[in-house]
Amino acid sequence: MDAAGHEPVLMDEVLRTLALQSGESVVDCTAGRGGHAAQMAQRIGRDGHLILVDLDPENLQFARRRVAPTGLAVLGWQHSFAEVPRALRDFEPKPNALLADLGVASTHLDRPERGFSFREEGPLDMRLAAGEALTPTTRAAPGEPATAGDLVAVLPERELADLIKTWGEDPFAKRIARAIVEAREVEPIRTTTALAEIVRRAYGARARDSRMHPATRTFMALRIAVNDELGALGRLLDALPRASDWLAPEARVAMISFHSLEDRLIKRAFAGLVRAGRAVDVTRGGLVASEEEAQRNPRARSARLRVVQLTEPTS
Repeated sequence: MDAAGHEPVLMDEVLRTLALQSGESVVDCTAGRGGHAAQMAQRIGRDGHLILVDLDPENLQFARRRVAPTGLAVLGWQHSFAEVPRALRDFEPKPNALLADLGVASTHLDRPERGFSFREEGPLDMRLAAGEALTPTTRAAPGEPATAGDLVAVLPERELADLIKTWGEDPFAKRIARAIVEAREVEPIRTTTALAEIVRRAYGARARDSRMHPATRTFMALRIAVNDELGALGRLLDALPRASDWLAPEARVAMISFHSLEDRLIKRAFAGLVRAGRAVDVTRGGLVASEEEAQRNPRARSARLRVVQLTEPTS
């Protein structure tokens, strides 16, 4: 863990495959605490341009401060990375490289008040864009993204089961959804630990044999739904065939995924670009963390990096 409270994964692999040069322009679609950005800034130097994008205003501000000493031009956008292609159409110079690290920052997971972790009590929030976390008795304001607590409180049992099955890939999704509905009929489910205990009870004796905490997949599913994570990723990937509108020729595109749902979308999109003659696969199936990194940083164990270099179509 570095001084920023978050250790970026696959740093050496990202820098090697992006092969950044002095004076280039780079967009970091998920700036987080600025770990990758700080290293990329050193590679492109004072003549380079760095665009930092993040939904979390606190992390975005931190990342900007972290790269400021390099003296290069830095632009910060508090947006979903799905908006990057549109925002870059009129931007010059066009980025030579793009990075999207799809993992949640450690500062989200390690702060109970943000509601991402089931290990310590906090409000069922999970909004990446939340400037201030909710208290256990508040709800999202009209027009704001729904919180995980909102979804748990109002979704019908079948929709809850579908959400947990689809986004969490939990085989006990129906059992968990039923347990949630039964529990909320007795009293509102307001905290992370309350929901985690409901899921644990739904697992029953199987909880003892589970390699991970029984609530892991349910929490992941709710987080994905609250933040439309896969929808945003899909919109970014859908824009790559028209990358000449918003990225420089022969730009390198790197994406780090942390679960099969993300990786499946990236793999499919990158393969389509390669088949169409619009990209070269730089990582050939993806790169994973070394054993040394995985031991030092357990959150790197599930990370996979895929990189393509865009090309002009052959026909």
